[in-house]
Amino acid sequence: MRLFPAKLGKIIAKYGWRWLLGILITALGVAYALALFSNDTVARLDNLWAGERMKLEPPTLDKRIVIVDIDGKSLTEFGRFPWSRNVQASLISQLVDHYKVAAVGYDISFPEPDTSSGYNVLEQLSRTELKDVPVLRQRLEALKPMMDYDGVFASALAGKPVILGFNLSPDQVKGALPKPLFSEADLNGRELLAYNAAGFEANVPVLTQAAAGAGSFSVVTDPDGIVRSAYLIQQVGDDYYPSLSLATASLYLKALAVKPLMTETADQLSQSQLDSGGYDALTILLPGRKQRVIPVGEAMSTVVQYRGRGGPHGGSFRYVSAADVLTGRAPAALLNGTVVLIGTTAPGLVDLRATPVNPEYPGVEIHANLIKSILDNRFKSRPYWAFVAEAGEILVVGLVLSFALAALSPLRAILLGATVLGAVVGLNYYQYSEQDLIFNLAMMVLVVISLFVVNVAWGYFFEVRKGAALVSRFGEYVAPELVAEMAEDPEKYNMDGESRELTVMFVDVRGFTTISEGLTPKQLREYINLYLTAMSEDIRSAHQGTLDKYIGDAVMAFWGAPVAFDDHASRGVATSLLMQASAQRLNQEFLARGWPELKIGIGLNSGLMHVGDMGSNIRRAYTVMGDAVNLGSRLEGITKVYGVGIAVGASTRAAAPEFTYRELDLVRVKGKHEPVAIFEPIALAQDTDAATLREVQRWHAALAAVRAQRWDEASAILAELQALSPQRGLYQLYVERIAYYRAHPPGEHWDGVTTFETK
Repeated sequence: MRLFPAKLGKIIAKYGWRWLLGILITALGVAYALALFSNDTVARLDNLWAGERMKLEPPTLDKRIVIVDIDGKSLTEFGRFPWSRNVQASLISQLVDHYKVAAVGYDISFPEPDTSSGYNVLEQLSRTELKDVPVLRQRLEALKPMMDYDGVFASALAGKPVILGFNLSPDQVKGALPKPLFSEADLNGRELLAYNAAGFEANVPVLTQAAAGAGSFSVVTDPDGIVRSAYLIQQVGDDYYPSLSLATASLYLKALAVKPLMTETADQLSQSQLDSGGYDALTILLPGRKQRVIPVGEAMSTVVQYRGRGGPHGGSFRYVSAADVLTGRAPAALLNGTVVLIGTTAPGLVDLRATPVNPEYPGVEIHANLIKSILDNRFKSRPYWAFVAEAGEILVVGLVLSFALAALSPLRAILLGATVLGAVVGLNYYQYSEQDLIFNLAMMVLVVISLFVVNVAWGYFFEVRKGAALVSRFGEYVAPELVAEMAEDPEKYNMDGESRELTVMFVDVRGFTTISEGLTPKQLREYINLYLTAMSEDIRSAHQGTLDKYIGDAVMAFWGAPVAFDDHASRGVATSLLMQASAQRLNQEFLARGWPELKIGIGLNSGLMHVGDMGSNIRRAYTVMGDAVNLGSRLEGITKVYGVGIAVGASTRAAAPEFTYRELDLVRVKGKHEPVAIFEPIALAQDTDAATLREVQRWHAALAAVRAQRWDEASAILAELQALSPQRGLYQLYVERIAYYRAHPPGEHWDGVTTFETK
């Protein structure tokens, strides 16, 4: 139970500052989502994503809506714009009577009387200079119905499903407004907050009275000049009027009325709904007690759902030249039963608007998009609870990443960050495209990226420095490849003291005093440098040992720390054999130079050792300590007694069984009460030839005879072995021991142990 608080304390100490920084970033994101502060940059990023999100939706052609385009071709055939109202009358007659369209919306207004027929001039002449020509006045009276182009246009509009457009103005009043949808008096004391204009540029009264209705085509841009939303209801004085799109769609649907609607209780209203006086929707009442409900935001606005890039080739709406309609060249099937919007894309007349999907988007197509949304009864809207959902998402994602990224490796952190970022973007787009819900995304993305960058930067500035420190501290001890492995995950390695099963090695040069006396100081330095370099390379590079220290001509090393190896004993034994081979190679080079012979003794032992950074406040070193280490040192010294190059303890032999061993003795070294078996490794078992195996077997038979005090049998075997290998000092040692035991019998309770009183 006590371990848990300790581990928790270590975890907090390790990740606490990163967690705190991540929580602060998350809290900042949540505060923004809850509108506790604002930021223009984040808002611009949300607008940018809104546009990109629209572009991701592929355009689909809506055959119900057609744009009759007063294009360059039309101006070539029917003259410059504005056209005379008699041409407009012909256009309406063609559309309604010939092509049988269901509704027409004019993205054009007619605020001034049309005098292009010349009637007013002729009438003035008939009253002045030509007043003495009575036939002229009579003829003018007969021609008046034909030359009154406003009257002609009004006659064409009468009884036709045509909605005229008008423009709201802040400083002038022209023309006559249509009958309003409703007035403030109709709201029963409630206040409907809508875009309110002081003036207007409407159509001449005769046209307003003749048309089925009129709607405002005024477009209000955001502060950056982009059209993102449109007002469906606009106010002039005490009266409320529909937009061109709402009026045209209502006419097409044969709506009975359009009214504002409150669907939520007062305590559920969002700020945008409160900004509309509490109304959050418009309802279009249809025959058969049906209705269409349009969600609205601030000032009775709705988000324009742009489809495609706009224009005749945008792929969302069909464009037909007005010239083709006037001449009857347009296919009847293209227009029959459709909603027609009349606008212009002619050079010099182009009504272009900056939108999220195209900086030059035809203004008439903005109304087409709104009409499509009304006909489909599908609107992109921001729910009143959006800020709560956004804040909750930022909180959950931010906290998860804050805690997870701090503990993950760089690769996993990248994978998690990319996955989460893709998930939040994908969810946001799914909510937009499939559920028609608009949620802001910029702050969520900024929180994810910020948390990732902070953790990467932290890892770079702190963890990389820690890895560099690790490389610096361990670089002189272990092989470069091990340092690289350790640097990839420095948290797994440290110099704190701990107990581990390790294998330790001690190496010493035989007769170093004699060697030093036979060489000059310069030669001795080169002699030792060549020897230590070869031994160190064998230890570090061949089998990834940890080079502990040099003690004069002696070398100390170990395996199993700081990088743990299950086969530390095998690595140690293999290295000792390699070092003996290197020593023989060096010896030949030294003898060729006339230098003294090089022989080394190696002691190896495995067992539980204390490893870590040890020493004083003045100097410290990463080393090992313990009884198993001391035995390894004793074994190195014993090699001289037995005339062997390597001596290992029983624990090392047991841990590295893949080698062939020659048992040397049972010994009790100084400082130890329990005897230990010691062995000489010969080679890998698979590489040991048959002759060597037979010699080892005969030796073990001799050793067994000695321990059983069968002196004659042991002597006979030793004589046989000496004949095979006369240079092996081990055999001569036991010949001398047998002679001693014959003269000084050890007794029947002798345990066969040799005791050493010196180190």
